[in-house]
Amino acid sequence: MNYIAQISRNSVLWVSILSWFTAQVLKIVITLFEEHRLDLKLFFASGGMPSSHSSFVTALAVSIGQLYGYDSPFFAIAAVFSFIVMYDAAHVRLQAGKQAVMINQIIEILGNPNLNPEQRLKEILGHTPVQVAAGAILGVVIALIFFGV
Repeated sequence: MNYIAQISRNSVLWVSILSWFTAQVLKIVITLFEEHRLDLKLFFASGGMPSSHSSFVTALAVSIGQLYGYDSPFFAIAAVFSFIVMYDAAHVRLQAGKQAVMINQIIEILGNPNLNPEQRLKEILGHTPVQVAAGAILGVVIALIFFGV
């Protein structure tokens, strides 16, 4: 079998990737307008507005729903997967980011000269519920544009 050719024809995969890509570009654009700075590193960053994780998985679920029906087991699997990813983004990873902020503050307070500043923990890990919802809406819209309403 020609796996590369099959992957290149997988419209569900490509729509999902397009949705992720669009969310990542929007992070840069939103930062440019809100903070008046161009930060291209945001393209590879997690966290921020909108959630690319949510966009990615909702585009996947809606694409499958449009192709195979919303009553199919394929949609059910994708929907459950989407809910887990979005819950993780808005709860687990958001809390981990808050913990990183606190740990970094504790390190600063201690003023330990043996600690390397490069060892600071990444603080933007998760998303607020609004960022998750915005990413989910983006994923739904992109999938519906490509697979019809």
